Amino acid sequence: MSGLLIAAPSSGAGKTTVTLGLLRALRRRGIAVAPGKAGPDYIDPAFHAAASGTLCLNFDPWAMRPELISANAALHRSGDRILVIEAMMGLFDGAADGRGTAADLAAQLGLSVVLVVDASRMSQSVAALVSGFAGFRADVRVAGVILNRVGSDRHEAMLRQALEAIRMPVIAVIGSDMALSLPERHLGLVQAGEHATLDNFIDHAADAVSEECNFEFLLRIAKQGLNRPSAANIDRLPPLGARIAVARDVAFAFSYEHMLLGWRRRGAAISFFSPLADEAPAGDADAIYLPGGYPELHAGRLAEAQNFRAGMLDAAARDIRIYGECGGYMVLGEGLIDAEGHRHEMLGLLPVVTSYAERKRHLGYRRVVPLDGAFFARMMTAHEFHYSSVVSEGEGKRLFQVQDALGTDLGAAGLRRDQVAGSYMHLIDLAGAAA
Repeated sequence: MSGLLIAAPSSGAGKTTVTLGLLRALRRRGIAVAPGKAGPDYIDPAFHAAASGTLCLNFDPWAMRPELISANAALHRSGDRILVIEAMMGLFDGAADGRGTAADLAAQLGLSVVLVVDASRMSQSVAALVSGFAGFRADVRVAGVILNRVGSDRHEAMLRQALEAIRMPVIAVIGSDMALSLPERHLGLVQAGEHATLDNFIDHAADAVSEECNFEFLLRIAKQGLNRPSAANIDRLPPLGARIAVARDVAFAFSYEHMLLGWRRRGAAISFFSPLADEAPAGDADAIYLPGGYPELHAGRLAEAQNFRAGMLDAAARDIRIYGECGGYMVLGEGLIDAEGHRHEMLGLLPVVTSYAERKRHLGYRRVVPLDGAFFARMMTAHEFHYSSVVSEGEGKRLFQVQDALGTDLGAAGLRRDQVAGSYMHLIDLAGAAA
């Protein structure tokens, strides 16, 4: 396996910007890359795809079975591409049960780790920090360091001298630059599709990474990974139907590409439509999927989208299977209360009203067991991350029984009415040994 894991001691070190810069810089040099994102993140992959020109897949060592991680890697390896995966959080940070770290992923796939260090508030102490990370696990190889937010030539010299003493290679040095920051909102980065000048930003990041980067050494350590068996033909989350209409725009952007790929591998045809553009789902669809996103930021436009509403109500009247996750679940409900406290009428297909007016964070991995009559047949892994809350519910059957990463019973969640169902859970994989 040729590949790298771009990690950091903690969140906020700048590894997303560094990864984008590396992907674009390698692409400029004619090197085929395959981007990946560790963990359940559904925002960063769109940035990676923009930087590399290639679809980005998730690699989640907690929520995905090892065979799915290997299958995703196998799909990406076609064409002898180098797999470049951005880690989540700190290298050794995992779920509430301590498992599913980026380090676990590096060990499973045999990837060399490149550690991005925010050097803005340290000098010689960088050696203690890096040596601690490099020696923490024998099965995880920290092969080099990228120094980020370096203040001056003198600062760089001090950092290099300290790292030379522990024989840790410096792969690249990136200076302090406010232009290398990406805007954020409540669920993470502002989405790639909302950046009018994203390509310019990525080019700037590539220039910054390339200024002092040892690409020859980087490519050498990328090819020092261990071979791991992989198979693309594995059990995956079953498709919702044979012809699935998927909502996709800035209000419904949080679909996992590995799940859509899995549906296609099972023979499903997928079409896309934009509720924000007032588009209805395809008339010949036998299933409709509303993924998560930011409906709370676009509730007024969604409430006024009459073609979208008519198409969804017609599909429900014809008993077409309709499934919504998180933001999609909110839109399937009767009403959505925005940050200013204004209620907007949603589709009314599920008896639930949600509110973003009083924000409360709900975050964590989940195991979900489908209840009788649900669309799914097996326990699955999922992730929950939202700030809205349910303020009222009417009569309806529950969709899942839910546990958190520690096995704590969180009760029943989601709703189902006839062929319409939804919950706040973002489904990731079939439950197995990885969970």
